[in-house]
Amino acid sequence: MSLPSPRTTVGVQALEQILSDPRRAVLAFDFDGTLAPIVPDPRQARAHPGVVPALGRLAPLVDTVVIVTGRPAATAVEYGGLAQVPGIVVLGQYGRERWEAGRIDVPEPPPGVATVRAELPALLSRCGAPEGTWIEDKEHALAVHTRRTPDPDAALDLLRAPLTELAARTGLAIEPGRMVIEMRPPGMDKGAALTAFLTERGAGSVLYAGDDLGDLAAFDAVERARERGVAGLTVCSGSDEVVALAERADLVVTGPAGVVELLEELAAAVKDG
Repeated sequence: MSLPSPRTTVGVQALEQILSDPRRAVLAFDFDGTLAPIVPDPRQARAHPGVVPALGRLAPLVDTVVIVTGRPAATAVEYGGLAQVPGIVVLGQYGRERWEAGRIDVPEPPPGVATVRAELPALLSRCGAPEGTWIEDKEHALAVHTRRTPDPDAALDLLRAPLTELAARTGLAIEPGRMVIEMRPPGMDKGAALTAFLTERGAGSVLYAGDDLGDLAAFDAVERARERGVAGLTVCSGSDEVVALAERADLVVTGPAGVVELLEELAAAVKDG
């Protein structure tokens, strides 16, 4: 195996920096669609079988491996088997939660979440949400999934306006994704979480890998980090469902299996270097 070459000059430079000074490199990853294949029921999602072994080899060689996810941190740790990875940090709920060394910091959710939880079932009924639409309760956020419906895109179009109105009325933010609309506390996204973490670590370089629209904020954070002198590499875990991220990425790999290959190649290159 050999490392793939980023298609941008800044991406090539960032990869070179990660390899030349790995002890100052932060490697950051989304969970669903990046480390774990997308499945019809998110409760059945599990990390690709190669993820934990690859991260386990790579984590001791770099500053930090961090997972930045919209899931509750404890859920990502459980579904990914991530507690086996030495030194890993998991930022859940877009950075509102933090899991590290077996300990978790979880703040109280804002009151708007309880209001949405109470009103959402009746709203979906009034809107005529098709069979297969379902609600995922993340405690600090609620997501409406349409992947199981006969026409997921049409169901999203039907629900987008009323969900946006409900979120606005309750002080929450809307986050669209792959056949899902999420309502969550405002002011926190993957970009804000990543920026704060890079500052905390004093990172010299960063790799961020994601697959969905919610990862665009993290890509923005990488670009802002470059302006501060931090070398940044953006990676898209590619699929046919979302193209916006692939268009922005320095490097595109083929889904979680491609991410695992990249991890393995990075670990080998850093060790040999």
